[in-house]
Amino acid sequence: MTDIVDELKWRGLFALSTDEDALRKALADGPITFYCGFDPTAPSLHVGHLVQVLTMRRLQQAGHRPLALVGGATGQIGDPKPTAERTLNSPETVALWVERVRSQIRPFLDFESGDNAATMVNNLDWTGGMSAIEFLRDIGKHFRVNKMLTKDSVARRLESDQGISYTEFSYQLLQGMDFLELHRRYGCVLQSGGSDQWGNLTAGLDLIHRLEPEASAHAMATPLMTKSDGTKFGKTEGGAVWLDPELTTPYAFYQFWLNVDDRDISTYMRILSFKSQSELEELEKVTQERPQARTAQRALAEELTTLVHGADECAAVIAASKALFGQGDLGELDAATLSAALSEVPHTQVTELGPVVDLFAEVGLVASKSAARRTVKEGGAYVNNVKVAAEDAEAVREQLLHGRWLVLRRGKKNLAAVEVVDA
Repeated sequence: MTDIVDELKWRGLFALSTDEDALRKALADGPITFYCGFDPTAPSLHVGHLVQVLTMRRLQQAGHRPLALVGGATGQIGDPKPTAERTLNSPETVALWVERVRSQIRPFLDFESGDNAATMVNNLDWTGGMSAIEFLRDIGKHFRVNKMLTKDSVARRLESDQGISYTEFSYQLLQGMDFLELHRRYGCVLQSGGSDQWGNLTAGLDLIHRLEPEASAHAMATPLMTKSDGTKFGKTEGGAVWLDPELTTPYAFYQFWLNVDDRDISTYMRILSFKSQSELEELEKVTQERPQARTAQRALAEELTTLVHGADECAAVIAASKALFGQGDLGELDAATLSAALSEVPHTQVTELGPVVDLFAEVGLVASKSAARRTVKEGGAYVNNVKVAAEDAEAVREQLLHGRWLVLRRGKKNLAAVEVVDA
């Protein structure tokens, strides 16, 4: 596809725009400068942010110039959540998180080469020295409260028991000022974001049009990603799926994509993968014909894990996934990868080893010791991928992986782990 709007639409990345025809013409006549903002309200981005980061990457690959804004100012306030006030973080914490988020965005965009090299910006640069009087006179004067009250995030909070503070109510003024400043400093004419940000996106447009009536500017929003079962995209039982490997290990990140529901995989591939239309349509066809193979999930898991964590980490994760299910040597896995992988399966800690059947029962792979003995007798019990031959077999310390772990398996798919710790 040569038209970036057509490609975004085919991929399901085009939900709203202020004037589609005008935006399409601006992009076709480009290159243009555009921006997307990320608030450091946590120490890491999560997979929900990938939609915006990768959309920026697509626009840059189409020849346009990205400004990646990490909000050192707006991160101290926080966009209003639907139900409750945010906890304000200290300026020092936000400054630390700004650097962490910047480092996570940097690998996805080209900051070095060509006329469309990306630029990293921080809105604290133009708000830090501004007085309250200047902000109210120069920015607040151009916003109408009756219109601000209609913004979705504000309206929902007004209907809640907790209401909304003036601080969070004013957030849209700060984001609106960002667009104005980037328009003046860099010639930025497009802001992109999620559809839940539409009110904030249009606030910036309104401000530009009030202060510079002849200026041309646009807003574009991607749809919010949801799961077919109604739960929020990017959430697991353990919480958000983070891009920081210290918060979500590369193994857990890979497994998140590998376990995507068949009903969702086509949508996620189109939005997040950089494979061509023909490649994605072939994967969709394979999913329909042989869903049990999880070919599309594996392809997406490998692509995104490589993008976020690098090819070496992805290779280690794939090796661990295979080894855990008897298709590789567990002894070849490094300690960090093995530990991360086993943290995702049922596990228990013991100070002493003993009969294998006791361990199978204790970790919950079977309902009882007698059930464990039946599993051994039927040839379905494995320790470190080695079949347990005798019902009275004992686990010994020489079997421990990295002096710490035993991997137990019942049949082909039921895994658990035993960790030996000091008494």
